[in-house]
Amino acid sequence: MAKTLQNLTPIFFFFFFFPLTIANAHDDHTFAKTSTPENLEVKPVKLTHLHFYFHDNITGRIPTSVRVAGGPKVKNKPLTDFSAVLNFGTVVVMDDPLTVGPEPTSKLVGRAQGIYSTASQTEVAFLMVLNYVFLEGKYNGSTLSILGRNSILSKVREMPIVGGSGIFRFAKGCAQARTYSFNTTNGDAVVEYNVYVYHY
Repeated sequence: MAKTLQNLTPIFFFFFFFPLTIANAHDDHTFAKTSTPENLEVKPVKLTHLHFYFHDNITGRIPTSVRVAGGPKVKNKPLTDFSAVLNFGTVVVMDDPLTVGPEPTSKLVGRAQGIYSTASQTEVAFLMVLNYVFLEGKYNGSTLSILGRNSILSKVREMPIVGGSGIFRFAKGCAQARTYSFNTTNGDAVVEYNVYVYHY
């Protein structure tokens, strides 16, 4: 019995300790380290101008924006009542089409997916938290992330771009919004966007 165990000792060491030795040789236990653009194959920075139209439809057979929360003033109002969207504390989830032109039938180039919330008690101003998800050409699959304030009654609103993915990795810039049309009956809106983005 002792002889058998003695013969197994080298095998035991190999199967149980050798893998640990290899694993430790490759694990430097580094949480963070300095890198360079060259290491990530980052190309020189460029500025891209994107122009499209954002269609926010609260009504219709398939709305692209749906109210999901609101304060006491809106709890009994139907989801299609756009006046509820203007009340402080209302939260809306959107999946709005982005098109080349202002017409709903214009070529689709992406979607605006995220939320907006009425975040001011003194004026109509939204907190916008959304991604532009692009579907067209070399931008297909790339995204831009917006986080900012949208005072919708102002002629021009500017919101920061805080990041992106794909072609827009490491992005920063601004998105300028201008209301193209607004239906005062049902709240549906078309908004023109000029987006200026630095990326690599």
